Amino acid sequence: MDSIPKRMHAMEFAGVHQPLHPTERPIRKPTGRNLLIRVGACGICRTDLHVIDGDLEHPKAHVIPGHEVVGRVVAMGPEARGFKIGERVGVPWLGFTCGRCHFCRSGRENLCDKPRFTGYTLDGGYAEYITADSHYSFPIPKIYSDAEAAPLMCAGLIGYRCWKLVRTAKRLGIYGFGAAAHIVAQIAKHHGQQVYAFTRSGDVAAQKLARSLGAVWAGSSEEMPPKLLDAAIIFASVGPLVPLALKALEKGGTLVLGGIHMSEIPAFSYDLLWEERIVRSVANLTRQDAIEFLKLAPRVPIRPHVTTYPLDEANEAIAALRKGNLVGAAVLVPSAREGD
Repeated sequence: MDSIPKRMHAMEFAGVHQPLHPTERPIRKPTGRNLLIRVGACGICRTDLHVIDGDLEHPKAHVIPGHEVVGRVVAMGPEARGFKIGERVGVPWLGFTCGRCHFCRSGRENLCDKPRFTGYTLDGGYAEYITADSHYSFPIPKIYSDAEAAPLMCAGLIGYRCWKLVRTAKRLGIYGFGAAAHIVAQIAKHHGQQVYAFTRSGDVAAQKLARSLGAVWAGSSEEMPPKLLDAAIIFASVGPLVPLALKALEKGGTLVLGGIHMSEIPAFSYDLLWEERIVRSVANLTRQDAIEFLKLAPRVPIRPHVTTYPLDEANEAIAALRKGNLVGAAVLVPSAREGD
């Protein structure tokens, strides 16, 4: 710890609907099985907006947001195993599970009764350093830069968990063509699926990105695709998309809701659900998801489209995401300290 600074710069949650507040925090020696990680990059996820906007209640007081973290291990607690100093690791949304509840014991730790989440109930990666449980940290494939790897840790992982539920679909619709969608589109194309991309009305840039990634069609979420879909995933947190997506599904089709929060879903005719259409949500992720996905990503290979911002410009990056002015994923990069 001698070469590690005593304090770090971070951006902390200052209250609902308030800009993130720059602050200095002490850097503490990791205990137990924890790792101290010098952050190289941290992606900005729409879930961060849900924390800031109060959609996800009861965050840790003055929490540091960010759960798409990539960095290098600089110190290890005495019980940490599986990593070494200098190794590059990623830290995702799921930061801890109890290991004892029914869900954990049945292989469904994503539904744990007593979970902790990075950037929500645990301090996250909008900072120069983060402390993370080694059991919930993962080696990063060498082909990616820190900034490229950051969105893999949530947009990629949650996208992958959603995609596994519709991996047999021939025609796959993706609503909300942002960070997660542009990664899932690459996975789907790699597996021979036809991708139909749905964006905000008039979002020419997102539609162009979708086509460049192999989408056979790209248009507005209000449009019907040229062919009915076998399955669809909604990544946008917009409830009115649910009946629109159901209308675009073939009989027996599956609609997956990939967000942790969604605005109210309007009433819709039973005819849209009838004929054995399925609507289901995806919650969080498991460590097995991360293991599988981080092996798959370089084989595709997935190429994240990222826009980087300095850590101090976190509020500007969040504003760009909120306004829909980003194509792909936004990533915060801490400034290098002298001697780092």
